[in-house]
Amino acid sequence: MNSKTIDQAKSADLRGSWPALLRAARRARELAAQTGTELIVMRDGVLQRIRPQPNAGAMPATTPEGKP
Repeated sequence: MNSKTIDQAKSADLRGSWPALLRAARRARELAAQTGTELIVMRDGVLQRIRPQPNAGAMPATTPEGKP
């Protein structure tokens, strides 16, 4: 496995994939909050249902490794 972080990848598409995933997650939370829909996420290998709050778009930025 490559030990480099994703932001050090040679491919511009790969480097841009993490910010794109964060934008998609933020948008999914916003939409779920607007429609009253639960999100299904996996945390520590366990599937969980979460109900986003109305301010769901304000989520902390994390690294690809899941660290702030």
